[in-house]
Amino acid sequence: MGFTAVIFDMDGVLVDSEPLGMEAMRRVMARQGVPYTEADNNEFVGRTTLEECRILKARHRLEADARDLTRQYVDILVDLIREGPRPMPGVPDVLGALLTAGYRMALASSAEPVVIATNLDALDLGRFFEAIVSGTEVARGKPAPDVFLETATRLGLPAERCLVVEDSRNGLLAAKAAGMACAVIPCATTRHQDFREADYRLEALPDLRALL
Repeated sequence: MGFTAVIFDMDGVLVDSEPLGMEAMRRVMARQGVPYTEADNNEFVGRTTLEECRILKARHRLEADARDLTRQYVDILVDLIREGPRPMPGVPDVLGALLTAGYRMALASSAEPVVIATNLDALDLGRFFEAIVSGTEVARGKPAPDVFLETATRLGLPAERCLVVEDSRNGLLAAKAAGMACAVIPCATTRHQDFREADYRLEALPDLRALL
């Protein structure tokens, strides 16, 4: 395969944060008098919060500014993470094994920088990554390839030397658009999604060790 680096998504891959994200957005929308369902949450997995809030604002004709809704979401989510961060099975052991094996690692997440930092600090994971890129730092969020292209640039590597690990269709499409191979590990929220373009489909993060 010849991969030099592994680029990880965060939510649903390294941390079991999808339920927390749904609860945070449910509370934000409740303040607006709008229900937020599991179907709504599934639609937006992998996208930036600001993009989601812009769509929800238009869909429900909300008066609130999308950036203000995003700030509310981030504040609630950070508090929920601090109450009890939840690593996915295999974290941090798999990261340690890949580091020992000589792989370079990076994180490319749609989450806001403060959300990324809160998760990494709570679980002591920042030490594994040479580059950490938020979808808020690039022009377009997933499924556009921008966050992965920026990550490869920071690593100084061509796309074909990078393997992306994702859990959502939006993330998979972003990786493929960036010209990168992608291993998909569906989480409970994304198991129903279409992953036909994936180069590899794994059941859990520890399976990555056998792949590499």
